[in-house]
Amino acid sequence: MSDMPAQPDAAGVRAPGAGAAPGAGAGHCAEADIGAGPGAQADVGALAALGEPARRALYAYVAAQGRPVSRDEAASATGMRRATAAFHLERLVEDGLLEAGFARLSGRTGPGAGRTAKLYSRAHRQIDVSLPPRRYAVAGDILASAVEEAQRRSVPIGEAVTQAAERAGKQMAAGCAGLADMLASLGYEPRDAGPGETQLANCPFHELAVRHRELVCTLNLHLLRAALAGLGAPAQARLDPAEGRCCVTIIPDGAETGRD
Repeated sequence: MSDMPAQPDAAGVRAPGAGAAPGAGAGHCAEADIGAGPGAQADVGALAALGEPARRALYAYVAAQGRPVSRDEAASATGMRRATAAFHLERLVEDGLLEAGFARLSGRTGPGAGRTAKLYSRAHRQIDVSLPPRRYAVAGDILASAVEEAQRRSVPIGEAVTQAAERAGKQMAAGCAGLADMLASLGYEPRDAGPGETQLANCPFHELAVRHRELVCTLNLHLLRAALAGLGAPAQARLDPAEGRCCVTIIPDGAETGRD
């Protein structure tokens, strides 16, 4: 597997997978928190909000402070009128980029402590968008589990990765109604490549595959084999590396598996 070609490069904003796959069924994966789902759409909208210069300046200032910031302070620091700053700060809250709360700036409590002010701080939510979709958390969980298993049982790391990937594949299959649903939700971007054959236009672990191709292709292969078995799909996964796509192809049961 050392001669496997490079995977497609990442760009800026995540997009959903599409296409058909053998044994596919309708439905929605419990794991599908990427692609065209509400979470991804919200992330794209949040990033789009920063295209407005005033909003971007306010967000950068608030994020850099490491503490809640008042409207007056944000307006003064960015050279905006207070009303303008307040409008954009509220929009950043609506977009999920900032969080708002109330506190007395004097730090005192009780009578005479003064009125509370609305304060803004950077939101705790993580913005995670990429195009094509990437699922590094999935790979990280599998590899971490494999390392722990290899240490605990004193087994070769390659064997541990295979077993961890198979467990993950079974778990993912349990949350999906069909193969196409699962492949798209993981970001593989399934594409019809002929009678019963599905190529995967994207590797959701691209950056890892660039640096550790044999390891990641092994992970992909056993993840998808276990997922296919868990779904009961009349298909199998085989290693089929080619330029610009995932190293695994889905083929019908009984077809020549090629190299694996």
